[in-house]
Amino acid sequence: MDLLVNDRSLHGQFHDVEAFREAIGRLMRIRQIARRYGRSLYCHRGLASARATSQHSMQAAVNALPREQRSAFLAWLNQQGPFWDDERQHDMDDWYECAGEVVTDTAIGEAAHCLLHGIDRGLASFQPSNFLRDPLAVEWVGSDTQRTSVDVRNFWEPGALEDSLAEAPPALDSWAALNRLCAARFQRLTFAGDAFNPLQGQPFKQSVAERILARLDVLHRLSQCFEPDGSRSLEGHALYQKHFTGDKAWFSDSSDSEKTDFKDDLTFPHPDTPDQYLFCTWHGKVKSPQYRLHFSWPITATTLTYVVYVGPKITKR
Repeated sequence: MDLLVNDRSLHGQFHDVEAFREAIGRLMRIRQIARRYGRSLYCHRGLASARATSQHSMQAAVNALPREQRSAFLAWLNQQGPFWDDERQHDMDDWYECAGEVVTDTAIGEAAHCLLHGIDRGLASFQPSNFLRDPLAVEWVGSDTQRTSVDVRNFWEPGALEDSLAEAPPALDSWAALNRLCAARFQRLTFAGDAFNPLQGQPFKQSVAERILARLDVLHRLSQCFEPDGSRSLEGHALYQKHFTGDKAWFSDSSDSEKTDFKDDLTFPHPDTPDQYLFCTWHGKVKSPQYRLHFSWPITATTLTYVVYVGPKITKR
């Protein structure tokens, strides 16, 4: 579980710079604990413009801190990151609410969106603030009748985070670990024995691994979304509309020209039937860097879903 700094928990509540300094110290200890367990504490690039006191922005309040603490905090805030808005998963048209307030385009909305799509995220909040409760109940609002709730873990005391991470499974640290996790987690998908081989030799990035997990989670869920008569369920239709249609779809078919020019590259040995092959042009997309996961299509109630390739984009021109 990586963490995001809860920007909503900084709302000008500190009486003076000294109180803010104590809060910064707690947040930096949370960051140190997260890093010790192989996790990251993400912040937003705009966090420096938030209000720390009634008279000071975050930037102004930080400038009043002792030099060593100021330098370490500013290096993280302005240079090192990581910054969740560089890798954001939710869009401006995704509607999220927390305690009756819209939290789209905030760390709360981003963490909730990630959790709903198979990416483990929590929050780190400033103390004191209006957000000292764990978990935070967040709702995704699709329409007046379509609401999905998710609980987001929220930490403001370093000790509580350490206890949680000590009990959690270790962070992904290799493509081999990703392969093992996928095989264990997505038992409705059938992975080719060499599906993850194209990742060998590629530098491991946890953020890419998590996005691959999120896309496989959608395929896994879609493979279960059928009525007794074999038709796609309402949840299945919602998943298809959200992730398989539109300009920002996670999944799409290859173009006609790609099917012609890369026919051999998009043809894979059948995982279960020797001497047979699957032409897998449908794929899930991960950007920055460009990775793809190719799978059999269509996904039906009576056929297995084969994942035959996970690795760098095949159809590069």
